[in-house]
Amino acid sequence: MTPRRRLRRLPGLLALAVALSTAPAATGVAAAAPPQQVDPTRPDLGVNVTVFDPSTPLAEIQAKADAVYAQQVANEMGTQRYALLFKPGTYGTATQPLQIKVGYYTEVAGLGASPQDVTINGKVEVYNRCRPNADGSNNCIALDNFWRSVSNLRLAVNGAGQDGCRQTANFFAVSQASPMRRVEVTGGTLSLMDYCTEGPQYASGGFLADSRAGDVVNGSQQQWLTRNSTIGSWSNGVWNQVFSGVEGAPSEAGFPVPPYTTVEDTPVSREKPYLFVDAAGAYQVRVPSAQANTRGVSWDEGQTAGRTVPLTEFFIARPSTSVQEINSQLARGRHLLLTPGVYDVARSIAVKRADTVVLGLGLATLTAVDGSVPLTVADVPGVVVAGVTIDAGAQESPVLLQVGSRNGNSSPKKSGATNPTTLSDVFFRVGGPHVGKADTALVVNSDHVLIDHTWVWRADHGVEGFTAGVNGDTDRWRTNTGRTGVVVNGSDVTATGLFVEHFQQHNTIWNGERGRVVLYQNEIPYDPPSQADWQEPDGTPGWAAYVVGDHVQQHRLDGGGVYGYQRNAAPGITTATGFRVPETPGVQLHHVMTVHLDGIGVIEHVVNDVGGRSDSSTQGAPQYVVDFPAP
Repeated sequence: MTPRRRLRRLPGLLALAVALSTAPAATGVAAAAPPQQVDPTRPDLGVNVTVFDPSTPLAEIQAKADAVYAQQVANEMGTQRYALLFKPGTYGTATQPLQIKVGYYTEVAGLGASPQDVTINGKVEVYNRCRPNADGSNNCIALDNFWRSVSNLRLAVNGAGQDGCRQTANFFAVSQASPMRRVEVTGGTLSLMDYCTEGPQYASGGFLADSRAGDVVNGSQQQWLTRNSTIGSWSNGVWNQVFSGVEGAPSEAGFPVPPYTTVEDTPVSREKPYLFVDAAGAYQVRVPSAQANTRGVSWDEGQTAGRTVPLTEFFIARPSTSVQEINSQLARGRHLLLTPGVYDVARSIAVKRADTVVLGLGLATLTAVDGSVPLTVADVPGVVVAGVTIDAGAQESPVLLQVGSRNGNSSPKKSGATNPTTLSDVFFRVGGPHVGKADTALVVNSDHVLIDHTWVWRADHGVEGFTAGVNGDTDRWRTNTGRTGVVVNGSDVTATGLFVEHFQQHNTIWNGERGRVVLYQNEIPYDPPSQADWQEPDGTPGWAAYVVGDHVQQHRLDGGGVYGYQRNAAPGITTATGFRVPETPGVQLHHVMTVHLDGIGVIEHVVNDVGGRSDSSTQGAPQYVVDFPAP
């Protein structure tokens, strides 16, 4: 019998259906442009979106998927973006399965109202990326398998024609910014590690939500969040495995062996919006509603709770579309669909109306130009931004995404307790594909915001051509500048899957009351040229990665890790502590750890002055604090 989803619907959500018609008009924008005409059954989603239906010859589908993969398998810093979409139906047979491999900047998604409406008899997989060593062997890892997604389909695992090692599992060997959502896996194992290539086979960081699977092999995943899902079993873990609202989740009783953190119910959740085709062939966007205290998948008892917005109510943008036109259409009350590509943004895309949806396809990317803030969201409830990547540009931006203004929640109408503004699969980059500079990547000033899976990354590698220092790190430190990854000033903000890495001061600063975080993952920067470059003004060695403001009275983190690896300085860089929080009963950290990987750097403590020292004597061995403050 299928376990039933346990939830408490947030009150007041019935008003969502009429919110757009009653939202106040925005002011201070360009003159309104005429509405875009969108064909409801054959919308123009751009040349990089391919839509298949069950009548498409299997060989044609396989050839297209193979061609995209061949281009994207190693295109880590490229500008190409793709989406492969499947209308309701079945693809592949027992003897001729459809086997798709997913490379960089590729979205594979079903267009059904339920994941079970699209069945792939075959696989949708991600393998290790292999690079040759000097001795002719291969170095095969998944540590850089970023920026791709799979969602809203049923995988009937079929490895016919593959070698014996691969036949019984669907491999999804990914690291950050590679979500799997709304997927049902049947007939085989879901493996988060590609153990069929040469080693070392490492993977680091991933996200599974609203999905159902049988046996799950974690393998070498160093940290992972599974949220609101149903699983049959879970094998092993490395440092930090977190389960929130997961039916079948393993117990955390033995922590840290194995390193499991299990939150019985997800405190606040909202599933990511998804595109689907209805029975009449019209394209729609389902916008799930916010829920409290949930577990299990959202679709086991019918359609995911929420509202349906016709695609005809969206403005469909392309990389050539001006920001002025986008803002004009948003001001008219349109939602925004960003088709795959890279958008140069010299002035802010401004979302000012409540309940607006901004949905990206194929990891659509906004790049700051001339120090702009690429995206701003006003102090209004119910805005959803999903599937968007935001890059810093060569001139420093004060922020890349700002949600609300400081002290902007003075009116109850601006509070979204039952309808939080939500960021789902929103990713940030400072450096990597080009030089990037930003003071802060993400600033959340509004109250009642939900961050559901984000990776906020100051690049530790890229194609910028740096040379000075080890791996160009001295150049990188001086050029790709990013002070802070995330600053949260709003109250009652929840984050499920907060990945923040390599910023040059505190990576995350949480000033708002009643913050709740489920899985925090951080690496402090690889590239400080010296200890003098990596210390606070008062002389404190290094910068704590996760800081809760001294004034905060209530805050909770379940499952957090701070990792150190330095390349540029000897005898090494010292960081005083991974987490710094006020010592008050209402501020609670559960299952937090630090680890140092290079054998030369040091993290003195886990949280404040508590927890063991991570250094050469404990290289690769995490130092854990079960609870802070201790019960």
